[in-house]
Amino acid sequence: MAKNFRKSIKNGGLVGLGVVAGIAVSLQFSALAQRNAEPALPLEELRQLADVYGLIKSDYVEQVEDKKLLTEAISGMVASLDPHSAYLDKKAYAELREGSQGRFVGLGIEIAQSDEGYIKIVAPIEDSPAYRAGIKAGDLITRLDTTPLKGLSLDESVKRMRGEPHSKVTLTVLRKDEPQPLTFSLVREEIHQKSIKGKIVEPGYAWLRVAQFQEPTVDDLAAKITELYRQDPNLKGMVLDLRNDPGGVLQGAIGVAAAFLPKDTPVVSTNGQLPDSKQIYYARPEYYSLRSDSDALARLPEAVKRVPLAVLVNTGSASASEIVAGALQDYKRATIIGSQTFGKGSVQTIRQLTADTALKLTTARYYTPHGRSIQAKGITPDVPVNEYADGDGLNALRMREADLEKHLSNDREAEASKEKRDELEEQMRILALEKQRKPLEYGSADDFQLAQALNHLKGLPVQKAKAASTIGQAAAPAAK
Repeated sequence: MAKNFRKSIKNGGLVGLGVVAGIAVSLQFSALAQRNAEPALPLEELRQLADVYGLIKSDYVEQVEDKKLLTEAISGMVASLDPHSAYLDKKAYAELREGSQGRFVGLGIEIAQSDEGYIKIVAPIEDSPAYRAGIKAGDLITRLDTTPLKGLSLDESVKRMRGEPHSKVTLTVLRKDEPQPLTFSLVREEIHQKSIKGKIVEPGYAWLRVAQFQEPTVDDLAAKITELYRQDPNLKGMVLDLRNDPGGVLQGAIGVAAAFLPKDTPVVSTNGQLPDSKQIYYARPEYYSLRSDSDALARLPEAVKRVPLAVLVNTGSASASEIVAGALQDYKRATIIGSQTFGKGSVQTIRQLTADTALKLTTARYYTPHGRSIQAKGITPDVPVNEYADGDGLNALRMREADLEKHLSNDREAEASKEKRDELEEQMRILALEKQRKPLEYGSADDFQLAQALNHLKGLPVQKAKAASTIGQAAAPAAK
């Protein structure tokens, strides 16, 4: 049984946000064109449209009216379902596969938008073209070849920096204490990006960050935890940082939760129309091992199952990261600290249409071990803590699942009043904009939420977030 399950879960092409195993459905149909019809019908496109139509009818999480499907073209038809279902063309499908594997073709830099409107280097990725060329954290990229980057969105800048392997690009960079701009000629190459970071932040306490759930995540997590215990065998507490983690492969989430839970513990369940979408996923190797038949977690120190654990989350914590937080919260294995999470509790399955295109389709909702639906609600922290000592900063500017048009409803709990939430969040946005916060470097000495998580683990007082009503009252004068 386990071998058959592992075979199906590996062969299913399971990538995306909260992906669950499924069986591809293929449809056979007759040609619709008459021999003498003019102009000739585009049969290949009609076949593809019929494939998409059939997959939605058989696999989508809820029944959809025929009229709705037939009046939409492929992309529009799928996009009309919910914010996470999509038709993936050749480029989008390739990017999805690259992202799930933790690799892409580019320069090897983590970037953010600067106050000046340029692109700021957060950090070069080790052994990447940017790292070898001497690009440093804090550098500002002003030009990409001859194109000025000032005013371009972060997404557009990323697209311009990526490209074909071995293609060349020249960056113009401003560096503090350098009187003249610097130029770097780089050659794009495949970048392997690790999703796990960690360090001993002070004697007895470790910080472990999961930036995204990828295929290598479980192996990388096991290696990092082992390294942390090698540095300090007597850890008194650990902070698992899932802030701004958008999710990723489901197996990665199961593995991260399994690292801290007893073996065979249920981690997450799913429910949809298809029999294969009604699943319970356990803390066992066959549910989280993707890269080999070995169990990476078997090498972990036994102490990791008992170490006091705090989990940091925020509005940017979504999907797979909410699975981890929800499981650890249900079993009271960890204290969840931060702010309400994004609320993406739906499962997307990748159905390949051609060699280069696919359909990303919502096929189920997922639930915490105790049956809570995260969809459009999220995980409520046990200890609410703002991003900064005097407010929630840029976190207040982020959207949540419930703010997205056509979002899937929560089938087990009523959603919060949107009008009340919108009013409160608008007040918080005003406060955040007035303070003009810079992006926070997680794990740094200035990381307020991390400091509060450490205080909690030590049994010291924690500076909690103000109640919603208090925030609203404090924000009222600024809204005038």
